[in-house]
Amino acid sequence: MSSKPIEERGYVHPDVLVSTEWVAQHLDDPNVRVVESDEDVLLYDLGHIPGAVKVDWFTDLQHPIVRDYIDERAFEELMSRLGISNDTTVVFYGDKNNWWACYAFWAFQLFGHTNAKVMDGGRQKWIDEGRPLTREVPTYPRTNYKVRARREEEIRAFRDYVMQFIQREGAQLVDVRSPAEYTGEKIHMEDYPQEGALRGGHIPGARNIPWGLAVNPDGTFKSAEELRAIYVEEQGLNPNQETIAYCRIGERSSHTWFVLKYLLGFKEVRNYDGSWTEWGNLVRAPIEKP
Repeated sequence: MSSKPIEERGYVHPDVLVSTEWVAQHLDDPNVRVVESDEDVLLYDLGHIPGAVKVDWFTDLQHPIVRDYIDERAFEELMSRLGISNDTTVVFYGDKNNWWACYAFWAFQLFGHTNAKVMDGGRQKWIDEGRPLTREVPTYPRTNYKVRARREEEIRAFRDYVMQFIQREGAQLVDVRSPAEYTGEKIHMEDYPQEGALRGGHIPGARNIPWGLAVNPDGTFKSAEELRAIYVEEQGLNPNQETIAYCRIGERSSHTWFVLKYLLGFKEVRNYDGSWTEWGNLVRAPIEKP
């Protein structure tokens, strides 16, 4: 478990992480908005960081009909409703060692809100430290948020692109799911309903590097040295080569995307959010199994 402060762990971009103590010191900062995003959508109502607002990964960020994210106008409305301006520093945290916090962080990047951070250790670390929770839902003055620049092509991969990508020699494709999902033994995580895809296995050429290898038992991120040992030394990934990460629906792979892009400074990293629920249902899509 890393005991070093964030700024001493050797990350390429340490500014994207903040500690629980930093958040505690900025609870009343009008320029900071703390956002909780969880897999368990009931957790926020049971208790959340004082002043934090909720962003539901499905109802707030997903298009209600098409499998895609909301459009620019809907994102502007979401941000304005939450009292977030273009200059607000948004700090994400959540359950599952920040799976969904990183997913929301990534989604915000699609719309160009780069002034964003993740609280190291997530919801559970805040609770374990005995810090306060509240059920009071805050209200903030409405803003007039405007999307200034979309960044989708920089950080998101679509299936046709992935189809072409895997034809390249030495393509760096990272499957961050569990080993059982990677081999096709399961099509979802352990203890989850085994549904969502008609076929099991993995995209040809993908390396299996489970997302959870990047975190300590308390949910904080491992040091850069430890992360490099996993991704670069053990798995042979080249930080200067394009990399695509995927999982089942894009949430676990957004966590790995965050690690590779910001903590290790990989030059070009994309998240294939269609992931296995898309690939495993595609007719004639190539699949590998041991």
